Amino acid sequence: FFRIKRQIVDKSSRGQRRVSKERANVMSDSDVVPADCLSIQEIGTVAGVFLIIAWVALLVTGLFMALKAMQVESESKKFYYLNAFICAVACYSYFAMFSGMGWQTVMGCRQFFYIRYVDWAVTTPLTILSLGILAGQDYATVFAVMGADVGMILAGYLGSVALVPAVKWLWFLLGLGLFVLVFLGIAREFRQCAIDHSDAARIELYSRVSLLVLISWSLYPVVWVLTSGSGMMGVSLESILYAILDCVAKVWFSFAIINHSGPYSSDAPIYSYKDEPEQQDGFERQYV
Repeated sequence: FFRIKRQIVDKSSRGQRRVSKERANVMSDSDVVPADCLSIQEIGTVAGVFLIIAWVALLVTGLFMALKAMQVESESKKFYYLNAFICAVACYSYFAMFSGMGWQTVMGCRQFFYIRYVDWAVTTPLTILSLGILAGQDYATVFAVMGADVGMILAGYLGSVALVPAVKWLWFLLGLGLFVLVFLGIAREFRQCAIDHSDAARIELYSRVSLLVLISWSLYPVVWVLTSGSGMMGVSLESILYAILDCVAKVWFSFAIINHSGPYSSDAPIYSYKDEPEQQDGFERQYV
């Protein structure tokens, strides 16, 4: 009896596996749900090397910024600390990725690193906070832009794990709409606030670092469309492109905003608010 029952179960299991295989063969690669995956498209050796390189760059930058923050006694201290936190969080993410952690299987049997979105949900608002402080923007506006940014990251994550293509692209469109709000906040609201302070050095510095952020951030949706969205690019190339963009948006940004040869260097004039009525709406150079 038990032998007959076991044979029936084995035949049933083989039949289920055969049905799943037939379903996988009928559907295109991008339509295969995670439960039907016979194999998973994972990152290769080259992509793993890029993840390690990005981790080293972020680690070195984060340690440098933390050490400098403890040494300087100026308005630039806050930027050093923010840069250190940005790079530190990204270090956690990249260490997890090249260690084989923080991922799941999504549509198309792709390896999807959700830890990357946890990283972005923390580091991109901190980048916006740095830009807001540099521009002298009021905190209500800064927090509003940060909130839109977090919503954008969440929409990108939900679009990446969605099983229905129509739902995936609806999440993408929502995230893209929020990105437009973030873009306008940085390019128009923050910049206008910097211009209102009528300081050429501040305006020049803000223009340079905000342009770096806006250009690099604008490339993330393009990579998403080609990878998580359409599956036109493999997971290895996806990881390589995101690693490059993260180094630009975090490492390059960190060194650009402290601007060693400019107003936020510990050896150069910095800006601070004055309590006198005639100085409340402006900034004045003050040497340390």
